[in-house]
Amino acid sequence: MRELEYPFDAGYLIKKKAQIKKSLLVEGTTFLEKKVAILGGSTTAEVKNMLELFLLNFGIRPSFYESEYNKFFEDGMFDNPALKEFAPDVIYIHTTSRNIISWPKATDSSEAAKAIANETYERFEELWNSLKEKYNCPVIQNNFEYPTYRLLGNADAVFPGGGVNFVNKLNALFTEYACSHENFYIHDINYEAACFGLDKWADALYWCMYKYAMTLEAIPQCAFGVARIIKAVFGKNKKALSLDLDNTLWGGVIGDDGADNIEIGQETPMAQGYHEFQKYLKRQEEIGVVLSVNSKNNEDTAKTGLERPDSVLKLDDFASFKANWNNKDYNLIETAKELNLLPESFVFVDDNPAERELVRENVKGVSVPEMDGIENYIRTLDRSGFFEVIALSKDDAKRAEMYRENAERMKAAANFADYGEYLKSLNMKAEIDAFAPEYMARIAQLTNKSNQFNLTTLRLSQSEIGEFALSSEYITLYGKLEDKFGDNGVVSVAIGKKVGDEVQIILWLMSCRVLKRDMEYAMMNEFVRRCAEKGALTVKGFYYPTEKNAMVKDFYSLFGFKKVSEDGAGNTAWEVGTEEYKPKEVCIEISGR
Repeated sequence: MRELEYPFDAGYLIKKKAQIKKSLLVEGTTFLEKKVAILGGSTTAEVKNMLELFLLNFGIRPSFYESEYNKFFEDGMFDNPALKEFAPDVIYIHTTSRNIISWPKATDSSEAAKAIANETYERFEELWNSLKEKYNCPVIQNNFEYPTYRLLGNADAVFPGGGVNFVNKLNALFTEYACSHENFYIHDINYEAACFGLDKWADALYWCMYKYAMTLEAIPQCAFGVARIIKAVFGKNKKALSLDLDNTLWGGVIGDDGADNIEIGQETPMAQGYHEFQKYLKRQEEIGVVLSVNSKNNEDTAKTGLERPDSVLKLDDFASFKANWNNKDYNLIETAKELNLLPESFVFVDDNPAERELVRENVKGVSVPEMDGIENYIRTLDRSGFFEVIALSKDDAKRAEMYRENAERMKAAANFADYGEYLKSLNMKAEIDAFAPEYMARIAQLTNKSNQFNLTTLRLSQSEIGEFALSSEYITLYGKLEDKFGDNGVVSVAIGKKVGDEVQIILWLMSCRVLKRDMEYAMMNEFVRRCAEKGALTVKGFYYPTEKNAMVKDFYSLFGFKKVSEDGAGNTAWEVGTEEYKPKEVCIEISGR
């Protein structure tokens, strides 16, 4: 819904929240159901209302638990039957600088100020550890915004007893904890307050009258920041950018002006704006965002713009390049097919409002931000949070490269009449083994991102993945795949639970990047072998249909499993005996770690 996309009108959202919620809850819409506990150091009613709207817009329908006013510490530290019964999927601790109990005196020494900071931090650390032990779910914690006044003036950021200095110390301690603990995320309200304007953000009227820790119009901004983290945790991030060229990546129309006359580089203020935007887009590759071109142009002419020496982006930065005269909604859908991504994984970036509306209307789920003026391009994309980062793996940094390599594989396939010969030509090697510590982050990421080739869509945190790996009740398996074009990284994950003489597959997924490459056969061969080693006589698999995983509806039949049950919702169960299973031949060289 456009009203909930950055930049949004906070006053409108607050005023029309009931109407907006009703329009989001249209019949037939499928949501991911999640339970969110809000432990607040201030009044959180409006925070909850706004968080609900943003989460619904991200495809997550939340139910809420709210602590009583300023009972965040007690709710998390002590026995809490209501919260335990609620069984949260995620906990959000909504605290601010107003919840800091002890501040240093202006004349305090560095040691004295540090002791107070440590005492404050340790109280929070105790809370976080208690929540992990009791609820074992992701925790989101606000850091602290700066105080509303500086007793020491500019020296407040320098002297040990300065309030600004003290907040910086606390935020650094919070950051250190987040860096060393899984499933713990910092919501950076310090940055949000700075962007909003600290004087407006910390309007004392709202604290004195309502015990809101921020002005009413800042609450949607805060809730949006939290919603971005939650949607990333539960696999609702976007994955790719579909980019126009003319007046989007450079100024001017290359077909009319020629490559020599488009605005890019350092010669004019406008050229510098496009140069900065291209630098920003180039950096998206560092976090695994896939870039593609979607332009109305002659292909050869369009490419000359990227061949300029002052163009930051080059042709090989793009996993797909579509410069033609087709409608852009068609191009985007074709790009999605080419890259084995869902169209809803894309953000469409175009300066032309007519093109934006065409894509918005015809491609379900795609995000289409309002690109108004080159001076606003970076801010619009950055603050929309399409690619919110909660973890970074080596595979993330290589993802764009992996998609470009996939394009090379597709070109190579066109040269073979026999598909089996093509697979042999790839010289594929797979590493298949039980979950290993170095791959835990990637495995958790896959469970929360994979939608199409995912038979049960079980979503797991990294700590839960670790628990499965350590338990003798479970068989775990990951698969890495590489070939002559490059390394795809971890692309497949399976988990089975041993129940008597049967192993039940509770999770089976694979990245669509490696479809039709024999990887699913290699994984199943090894999985059934390990089940037999564990003494299992039967392997049982399940398929739970969603809007996106119809492609694997009959997955188990490929391996000789027999369907043993199906309910009215289409949920099916399949089984095969470990002795009757016939391993599939694969064009992959298999090894363990």
